Order: sequence, then C-alpha cells, then structure tokens
Amino acid sequence: MKIVMLEPLGVDKAVMEQKKKIFTDAGHEFTDCSRKLSPQEKLAAAKDADIFIIANSPLTADIINAALDLKMISVGFTGVDHVDMALCAEKSITVCNAQGYATDSTAELAISLMLACLRNIVPYNQVVRDGGTLAGYTHNTLNGKTIGIIGTGEIGCKVASLAKAFGCNVLGYSRSQNPQALKIGVEYRDIDSVFSESDIVTLHAPLTEATKNIANKKRIDSMKKTAILINCARGPLVDSQALADALNEGRIAKAGIDVFETEPPIDKNHPLLNAKNVILTPHVGFYSAESLAQRIDIVCGNITAWLAENPINVVK
Repeated sequence: MKIVMLEPLGVDKAVMEQKKKIFTDAGHEFTDCSRKLSPQEKLAAAKDADIFIIANSPLTADIINAALDLKMISVGFTGVDHVDMALCAEKSITVCNAQGYATDSTAELAISLMLACLRNIVPYNQVVRDGGTLAGYTHNTLNGKTIGIIGTGEIGCKVASLAKAFGCNVLGYSRSQNPQALKIGVEYRDIDSVFSESDIVTLHAPLTEATKNIANKKRIDSMKKTAILINCARGPLVDSQALADALNEGRIAKAGIDVFETEPPIDKNHPLLNAKNVILTPHVGFYSAESLAQRIDIVCGNITAWLAENPINVVK
C-alpha cells in the first residue's frame, strides 16, 4: 500500500520516522510531510495513494478524485466536516478519525478561557506592564457559576467534570442525553434555556447543517448581560457578527474564541478582531504536546487496524 501524508501532524522528525518505519518494515510505501503543501503539491502527492493521512486542512473533491486507488483516509482530527464525506461514501473510501486525542487539551483551554475572562487575566497583564494597579477593576470567581454546555460528547463531559470540580452548576444540551454527563451531574435543558440561564455558555458540538450558527443572534441576545460565550469547537457554530455586536454594545460581558470560520491567519476585517472584551486564540485547543503525541498514535493505529481488516474509529 502507498500511504501519503498530505499535511504535517506536529510531531518531531524522530517520532515520525519511528511511525514510518512500522509501515515500511511491513512492505508499505510511506511518504511523510513536514510542511504545509500547496493545492498543486497536494494533487501531485495524492496520485497513486491508497491511504491518505490528513489533519484539519480541507480535503476537497479534486484531491480525492486525483487518487484513483484511494481506499482509506486517516484523519488526525475529531471532526470530519473538512472532508468531502459524500464523495468518500460514493467511492467506498473508509474514513477514520482521531476521536478522543484532544479531549483533555480542548477542555482545559475552555476552562482557561473562562478563568481568563472572569479574572481579567489579559488586561491585568497589561496594567502591570503599564505601571498601573487594580484600581477600577473587579473580577469574579468560577465557583458557583452556571455553566451551559452545548454538546455533551467526550469533550463536553470533560468540561462538565472540570466545572463541577470548581463548584459550578452545569446545564447541558445535546441531541440525546449522555449517561456519562448525567452521572457527572449535568442537568439537561432545551437549547434556548441553556443560553438564557447560564452564566457561561461553552460550545462543544460538531459542525453540521443543524449546528451551524447554533449560537445565533437570537440566542446571543437572550444571554445574561453578565454572561460569557466560549467556543473551542468549530468557528461556524457562532454568528461572529452577532457576537461582535453584542460585545461592542455591552449586551453580553465577554467571550473566549479559539476557532473561526477559516483557519488562522484570520482576515483583518473579521468582526471579532475589533470587538470589545474578547480573548482570541489561534485554534490551539487541540495543540498540546501530549495531545499531538496521542494523535499520531491514533492515526497510525487506525491504518494498522484497517490493513488488518479490523477498522476502528470509522466515521459513518
């Protein structure tokens, strides 16, 4: 089999060589990737590939169609909304994801953004550098707050567990109630109630047609004036213009945003770049040393299992 990486996975060369050797020793051809490829380079690399390894860059129809022998895609990401899944289904291409690799990392960033917003970490840093004091500032604790979690899968449940450790009340919304979430103590509500009743709303849903703009103008406007919105899931879950307007007009207090409609660098005209009281991070929720090490293990394990005709982490 010819295995082709179409983008790097963030591990050092020595680790990549170890993983590569597993497959070459078994008689497979393995082409790794240490830098971002142009669309033309991806098309050239895709030809004759039996297996793709990708992360979170778009995998479009032209690249899939260029690989006439493509049989399997190992995605180094949890979500697969950047993959043309309809075309993969049409071509009977197996798609496997890296479910769970970034659960701790993403959940911890969500909590970190909550704390940074509540405790004014970013402005306080500048205050000290400017020779100022705490005069004129107030901040709040996370303890006792009501956290509303949209999407109670693995990451949502981890956030719930951490929030409970801080002494928070936790509300949840999902298509179905997760027994694990109930065990943690999540109280399920309808989605509009989660937005209106929570002190902090944090998004952990996958991006689908049903969830796009799930944090829309109506729901953002229903939030408490003191509320905070956190998004470490997918950028299009939020109506960015509606959020920017609400922040600038003081209709909600703050936001912490790690994801956008496109991958960073973000267009300079993006409404959130000039919005008040928002902390922005460049899609780093998944990007810890620990999660990247786990990701490469899962990605390669998916391929090994598929080659053994016992596929795992298959996305339907």
